Amino acid sequence: MAIVGGTLVTVIAAVFGGALVLIAIGLQVKADAVISRVTSRSLGGLAPGYAATRRGFPVYTALLATIGTALFGLGLDAWTSFGVWLFLAAVVIFALLSVVAIIGEVRTYRALKR
Repeated sequence: MAIVGGTLVTVIAAVFGGALVLIAIGLQVKADAVISRVTSRSLGGLAPGYAATRRGFPVYTALLATIGTALFGLGLDAWTSFGVWLFLAAVVIFALLSVVAIIGEVRTYRALKR
């Protein structure tokens, strides 16, 4: 039995999750362009952060990929119990990567010249 409900919902979750993983891979492949054109730009008074660094960008793309993996796992759960384990692994990895991202953001903020 699926965690999230009916078959259509699980198929949508699996497809959307797979799409997020592919988007994360695409962002990582084009990391230089994304960093220079998007993440290194200031947002009003907010300076570029950890995502604008070579060490930070992969962390954020991995966070996106873990969200996609979790959704894919939920969708896969309708057909196999492996989906639950995939979902749980993605949640744990997401939590760990979130800590890494927060630490990176704090270090990047503290390194700004005032």
